[in-house]
Amino acid sequence: MVITYKKINKVTFPVYILESSNWHEEDGLLFVENRLLDDKNMSGDTLGRRRLQTPFRDLYPLKLSLGSLLGIIKQKKKTFVDSKGEPFIYEKTENFSLKYYKIRKIEQKERASVLWVKGLNLPFKIPRPPMNDLQWAGILHRRGIPWMLYEYSEMKLKDTIRKV
Repeated sequence: MVITYKKINKVTFPVYILESSNWHEEDGLLFVENRLLDDKNMSGDTLGRRRLQTPFRDLYPLKLSLGSLLGIIKQKKKTFVDSKGEPFIYEKTENFSLKYYKIRKIEQKERASVLWVKGLNLPFKIPRPPMNDLQWAGILHRRGIPWMLYEYSEMKLKDTIRKV
């Protein structure tokens, strides 16, 4: 299955990077490069639960998990499996502008923080505040409208384009 940012709601996070798109399924078993990734014959609604229950021991290693679309966008790899055990290829299809804004303030809340930047009247929810030396925020714009916090930097970087 090929996914773009427009269809990312079909994916259940976290997702895991696969080193290969050479996967196949037979008899409820999902293989990548002829190593078992998922045993859908086991009970459980997540990849992790089924992997813990399977009697097979030579499992395909899952080394890195990504918790959001931003993690996928920043990867050079294109092949992933979601936490339900559905493999997919993420295809970057559109160019978005990346603009840098001075961080105005950060409001600390109970479970997250809110980031405000100069020049924009909308905040961005962030899991934790950036380090003090990071004074600029790179914001992706979709069709000219601020869309997603992309990164932090110590100084204002040149505005650029990112393929999403």
